Amino acid sequence: MTTYFTEASFRFLRGLARHNDKAWFQAHRADYEVHVRQPFLRLIADLQPALARISPHYRADPRPLGGSLFRIHRDARFSRDKSPYKTWQGARLFHERRREVPAPSFYIHLQPGESFVGAGLWHPEPDTQRRVRQFILENPGSWKAAAHAPALRRRFAMDEREMLVRPPRGFPADFRFIDDLRHRNWVLWRPLEDATMTGPRLRHTLETDLAALGPFVDYLCAALDLEF
Repeated sequence: MTTYFTEASFRFLRGLARHNDKAWFQAHRADYEVHVRQPFLRLIADLQPALARISPHYRADPRPLGGSLFRIHRDARFSRDKSPYKTWQGARLFHERRREVPAPSFYIHLQPGESFVGAGLWHPEPDTQRRVRQFILENPGSWKAAAHAPALRRRFAMDEREMLVRPPRGFPADFRFIDDLRHRNWVLWRPLEDATMTGPRLRHTLETDLAALGPFVDYLCAALDLEF
């Protein structure tokens, strides 16, 4: 079994959180490459065979630029927080048509004490939200199986941030999954302990989690007329 991250990975990210400036980052760039970026790229590459078995239309792309790994640099142009760097590293395992249409993704997040794995739609546009809500309304049985299976929900939770205060207009208030229609994001996730992220079974754990999340992503793809 392969180990990807170590305590040095978390030590770098904790240091970056304390010293989020270009001078510190440049002085520790080698640590970032050795302990965070390159191990994450290896992990992404190693996940591709398992991901292909879940769906031939999803990609774990290890290219350094334009692939699954998010940049460590923040886009602070429209933010009050002008910190130049993220204090975490994340990777999106994406649909092959992601540049054409909105598509759900699988996601892996590395951050000291806050690592997690998840999947779904994050910050979709209003038209995409409407399509998902309408699909859930019209297909409640398969939504129950994809998003509320007991084994799934014992392991994963639905993200409940940024929900509508009231049910969306045009949907029956007595619909049995009306609370699910209040979501603006449809994401299932679970936390991963630091020991899991640095342990030798990380890839196996993630492969198991991605497979468990597959039916949920499949449902969201169906809602958006995407292949899975």
